[in-house]
Amino acid sequence: MTRACALSLTGRQRRQAMLGALAGLSTWLCPAWLQASQIEEPLSDSVRHALRAAIEFAAPLQPEFPDSASLVAYLRWKGELSPRLARRKPDLNDRLEFLQTVWYESRRAGLEESLVLGVIQVESAFRKFAISPVGARGYMQIMPFWARLIGDGDPSKLFHLQTNIRFGCVILRHYLDMERGDLFLALGRYNGSRGRATYPDAVFAAQRQWRVD
Repeated sequence: MTRACALSLTGRQRRQAMLGALAGLSTWLCPAWLQASQIEEPLSDSVRHALRAAIEFAAPLQPEFPDSASLVAYLRWKGELSPRLARRKPDLNDRLEFLQTVWYESRRAGLEESLVLGVIQVESAFRKFAISPVGARGYMQIMPFWARLIGDGDPSKLFHLQTNIRFGCVILRHYLDMERGDLFLALGRYNGSRGRATYPDAVFAAQRQWRVD
């Protein structure tokens, strides 16, 4: 597009062009054979209320440790993963905030931190503002309909770090409970490809990169 052409676009057209470019970038980051779309399934009132309560839980993002050994384990985890993440997130403060958020929200949802990091790697390649061709947003590629079902209805908030990770962890936990602990099927639901191996296998492979022995 020429500069003259770009200047002639309206604000709305520029926003649409930017969203198209971001969607194209997300398509390049996530190969076509991994792309699918979460299915909006009907939720009972009790499940919807429980998920909404899990999203709205307003405890401060501050890890708590029952003993010094737990604190040491957390600091070791963060210390080992920070260098691995440096290429994707060069700024140290940004990186440490991201890791703290993943640790906190993973633990809160009863998920392994390495699993959540594996999902993020496959879904968005650690891009905060990634948008998929079907409109999924952010690190964990949350579909906008979730903001309507269990959030406050504002999908723009899905680009906020803690909001995005919280939605992703709560949704994955929900699918894991639906599948009675079967992670393979739960990941398939998360990707909208339940029963097919491509997406779960990609997440499991990515997860191995983020384990701390």
